[in-house]
Amino acid sequence: MRRRGGGDGGDTGRADGRLGAARHGRARRSWLPWLRSILLAPLLSCAAVPFLVRLFPSVLTKFVYLNFLAFPFFVDFRRPELLVNNTINLYLTTEPGVTVGIWHTVPSSKGAEAQGKGQRWYEEALADAHPVIIYLHGNGGTRAASHRVQFLKTMGAADFHILALDYRGYGDSTGRPSESGFTTDVLALYDWVKARSGNSSILFWGHSLGTGIATNAARKLQEERGVQVDAVVLESPYTNIRDAAANIPITKIYRQLPGFEYLILDSMARAGMFFSSDENVKVLDCPLLILHAEDDGVLPPKLGHKLYETALKAYKDKSKVKFITFPQKLGLGHDYISFNPELPALVKDFLNMK
Repeated sequence: MRRRGGGDGGDTGRADGRLGAARHGRARRSWLPWLRSILLAPLLSCAAVPFLVRLFPSVLTKFVYLNFLAFPFFVDFRRPELLVNNTINLYLTTEPGVTVGIWHTVPSSKGAEAQGKGQRWYEEALADAHPVIIYLHGNGGTRAASHRVQFLKTMGAADFHILALDYRGYGDSTGRPSESGFTTDVLALYDWVKARSGNSSILFWGHSLGTGIATNAARKLQEERGVQVDAVVLESPYTNIRDAAANIPITKIYRQLPGFEYLILDSMARAGMFFSSDENVKVLDCPLLILHAEDDGVLPPKLGHKLYETALKAYKDKSKVKFITFPQKLGLGHDYISFNPELPALVKDFLNMK
């Protein structure tokens, strides 16, 4: 009886084990499709991006402009003094329905006098003979981003006026971003400054995406009005937006795929984006300074050098064009050239300023 009972117990145990294994196998098979779906979803999404871009080119503008990334968040644009001294906020209507936000930093030599002053004093200060920089930032973020605030501090300390605007659709500015709209915003600000700055020099200073905006504005000013901006400074530039897209890190995974040019690069033009600095510099005649860090991981310095070579070939007066590279050991990358304490001296030397 005991042996029979023991044998039955062993059989039952083996049966329970087989049943448990079967259940475990079914459970494993049930979640395997979910795991495959989870792993495949991002791959399929990545693969679908080029086709979506080709079908809906307007989607591409979101990736290029990144104006929805309004960092730093929770900034009170009306109180720039919380981030940088000697600075006031103002708004300018650039065309009906579009108003852009601007920070105006005065030279640090006027810092004591600027305390407690309002917009009227700041406007009148533009005619004090100090050069004026209209600063055109890159994509993503706002005029309050840390490297842009550092630019205001660096060049303000070097006795420049700086007017940093958020283009339409950025920060607290109204409107929707577009290449032609950016040019309209910049020229409206140029006119506003010119009407108040007397004989002070006015420079367009573009960074990254803003370099294409700077050359667009300078070219339009020259061709349509016969007026030259006093100088253009291009920091971390590219030749045109197509070349930029072909070299930025985010497109690296697509470059080896067949149809990359057709699906993505050709779609830039279909979305109305050109930013053709390489064509613009062939027309310009104003002093042109190009700055690029050797360790720029976003827009490689070869693009800045190519743009320099194009300008140098086109300019009759070669002394008006200069290209400055910053060694990799400085670690300035794409965004931090303004952290270099030698920057103001380099700019002043190029502009023959004391």
